Amino acid sequence: MPIVINLDVELARKKMSVADLAAAIDITPVNVSVLKNGRAKAVRFSTLDAICRVLECQPGDILVWVPNADATCGGAGHGGAGAGSAGRATAGVEADDAGTR
Repeated sequence: MPIVINLDVELARKKMSVADLAAAIDITPVNVSVLKNGRAKAVRFSTLDAICRVLECQPGDILVWVPNADATCGGAGHGGAGAGSAGRATAGVEADDAGTR
């Protein structure tokens, strides 16, 4: 996928954990991890807005289009666990569950 997710870079820059970001934007830590690890298929603009507000960054600092990027560069790997937990599964990140079966 040519979209590289640099959420880990922004989290490190702000010295913030996944759990801290999740609490600040009111989504589950699992959903933040799904986004951070490149397993998300979609992200809501409201979630992206909240992330940028908390991390004081621009959407382009988090999402970067790289032509011909392979699936493992920049943390954009595929597969793994699905997103969500009861009550907040639709909090703004949809997991790529292609590798879970």
